[in-house]
Amino acid sequence: MKITAVNVYFVRPRWGFVEIVTDSGLVGWGEAVLEGHAKAVLACVEEYRDYLVGKDPSRIEDIWSTIYRAGFYRGGGVMTSALSGIDQALWDIKGKAFNAPCYELMGGRCRDRMKVYSWIGGDRPGDTGRAAKEKMDAGFTAVKMNATEELQMLDTYDKVDAVLARVQEIRDACGKDFGIAVDFHGRVHKPMAKVLAKKLEPFGLMFIEEPVLCEHMEDFKEIAAAADIPIATGERLYTKYDFKRLLNAGGVDIIQPDLSHAGGLTEVKKIAAPIALAACLQIDATCYNAVIQEQSIGIHYNVGKTVLDYVTNKDDFAFTDGWVELPKLPGLGVEVNKDLVIEENKTPHNWKNPVWRHADGSVAEW
Repeated sequence: MKITAVNVYFVRPRWGFVEIVTDSGLVGWGEAVLEGHAKAVLACVEEYRDYLVGKDPSRIEDIWSTIYRAGFYRGGGVMTSALSGIDQALWDIKGKAFNAPCYELMGGRCRDRMKVYSWIGGDRPGDTGRAAKEKMDAGFTAVKMNATEELQMLDTYDKVDAVLARVQEIRDACGKDFGIAVDFHGRVHKPMAKVLAKKLEPFGLMFIEEPVLCEHMEDFKEIAAAADIPIATGERLYTKYDFKRLLNAGGVDIIQPDLSHAGGLTEVKKIAAPIALAACLQIDATCYNAVIQEQSIGIHYNVGKTVLDYVTNKDDFAFTDGWVELPKLPGLGVEVNKDLVIEENKTPHNWKNPVWRHADGSVAEW
């Protein structure tokens, strides 16, 4: 079996898909995107085409190593996201070739289903109690929300109080045992992160996410000392080498590799986090220490199209009581609606994250 073509597609609201075609008729799909930089990532996929066409798609490790190591420059958001989408597509082909889900080729499953949480609240979170209660009534046992809007390095306590009020709304609506995760989104700097972590401690949170950006990973240990709340981070890290530095820095309890950024199934299996969700569940199935799976169905960024619009086997991604069954179909477990993908690609999206500014006009972290 040989690879004959590598195709890329832009699909709303902000995603990029990779399709790898073989001479056997088997086709693999992957999600290659760095949100806000889809053009750069898909151009990188096209640049890697020379490493793929004519090659045996079953040699995933060799292809991964060649793409990653053969160039003088390596790693980073764009190149590793491109490699991630390619890797997912190769695993999709491999599973289809053996008529088995990918996790059966990675040591077999160690669980039968995976717990998931849902997003609420939006970029500038509000009405959190009602939104969380809706998710609880839908069967979810946990939600995640953004903590705050813009925060200066040192800011006023009214913003801190607003965060606490939003979390209190969820506790009042859903009770003390409902899972709450609060995402700082890298918007917060260390002085305010310590304050927020300490103030949030009484709420019994599942975790706080990205209290500071990973480029300041030496600060996690100090923030962890401020409050007894697990710290999660890692969606902006790439390959096992970044995660090695993170774990050596200390203070972090939960790592969150993104299957479309961190190197695909091949690399994330070594680090152990639609198309990407299916890929994540393949890893979850084989990793005993997988805890809970993020998913973006219904997230506020998905305007115009949502994740399940691009798959025809929607029922395989149904959530029941806050759980999702493991994929059943061969490969990644997704049947892609290629007609819709082609139609979307006729008018490529140009999604960019908003630019926020503080009251003094300086740029704020988003």
